[in-house]
Amino acid sequence: MSEQNPLLRVEKVSLSFGGATVLNQVSFDVAPREIFAIIGPNGAGKTSMLNCISAFYRPQEGRILFEGHDLVKTPTHQIARLGIARTFQNIALYTGLTTLENLMAARHIHIKENALASALYWGPAQREEIRHRRVVEEIMDFLEIAHIRKAVVGALPYGLRKRVELGRALALEPKLLLLDEPMAGMNIEEKEDMARFILDVHERRGVTIILIEHDMGLVMDISQRVLVLDFGSKIAEGSPDEIRNNPAVIRAYLGQT
Repeated sequence: MSEQNPLLRVEKVSLSFGGATVLNQVSFDVAPREIFAIIGPNGAGKTSMLNCISAFYRPQEGRILFEGHDLVKTPTHQIARLGIARTFQNIALYTGLTTLENLMAARHIHIKENALASALYWGPAQREEIRHRRVVEEIMDFLEIAHIRKAVVGALPYGLRKRVELGRALALEPKLLLLDEPMAGMNIEEKEDMARFILDVHERRGVTIILIEHDMGLVMDISQRVLVLDFGSKIAEGSPDEIRNNPAVIRAYLGQT
């Protein structure tokens, strides 16, 4: 990793709710085009870290720099425009809309025509919608969900809904993709499919990925570096092999002293 030019730099971030410390002086860098995993026992602060990066939470201390922008000082609604997208541990889709409509909704940040032209659907607005539709159709083909483009999302099987949520995040055209347990609740076949799509997003689209996942075998297989949190503190960081053999990590997961 280039220490001089990380895509994301987290510097001594601390987050508390009342008297409870959720993150304690956590620092790490993520390089461009890297798959970076954050792991740890339940309650370690993993999702809270993603919430800070996406500006959903505001840490009391520290900085989070993305291409020179301090995300701690960036309004939440501007995060997607900077090139950051995410999926959620609990699926957050428009369940009453179709797959196509969910992905098209994510294209709103790229709309350039004014409200009047869009409302009247005149030439420029119509051409723009066609461009957005082309992007969305390509994403559906990429994720192999074109056959459910007109299906209402709320009626889809869980594994397909997870794939639609990934598609919606990709429709934002992110530089950095935050994945919060993208394989939770999936069977083995669905996990293998999702792992393949994540690798394809990384390799074919050049997207940098921060991944939270409890399936350690999968994390070690697809990640280039791993950060380990325990009770809100960083206890290890390194390659999958280094993390796998780290005594502090073994103690955190197995409860050994």
